[in-house]
Amino acid sequence: MRHFNIKRIALSAATGIAALLFFPHPAAAAAGTGGDGYPREEVFQLTAQQTQSAFIDVDGSSGPSQGDEFVISGNLVRSSVTIGTYSEVCTLTRTAPADEFDLQCAVDLTLPLGQLTVEGRFTVTSAGPGNIDLAITGGTGRFRTAHGTVHGDRVSDTETLITVHLIR
Repeated sequence: MRHFNIKRIALSAATGIAALLFFPHPAAAAAGTGGDGYPREEVFQLTAQQTQSAFIDVDGSSGPSQGDEFVISGNLVRSSVTIGTYSEVCTLTRTAPADEFDLQCAVDLTLPLGQLTVEGRFTVTSAGPGNIDLAITGGTGRFRTAHGTVHGDRVSDTETLITVHLIR
């Protein structure tokens, strides 16, 4: 079995999830509901920049084990301007013999007009996280009726580009 730095890989993967949200660029956002009354979808990108992280090893083993947790927080950035913050807790739910594991994550994005909640599971291997696609499960304020999806692409160990498909 190959050994890899579980903390570094999982933290960079989890950072990616975390950062989604709102303040769509005017060119990227759909305006209002359509004339047919259907909700609108807004697509925009943000960068999640990790500022704090902790790894909680529940059984003291050298590798990943069920129940290990990653706690992460940071800033949500657009065009070099911080527009919000995020916090995230990911629990390791499955390990596999081929140096891979699954993380189940709950993320809260705090923005000036409300909060957004995002949840989901993804797989991490020794090569890094696979696809990070999570569900928008709700929100507060302007986002109180929010749903949709978020996709994360790792840029570095501490930054993730987030593409948000927000339906309100």
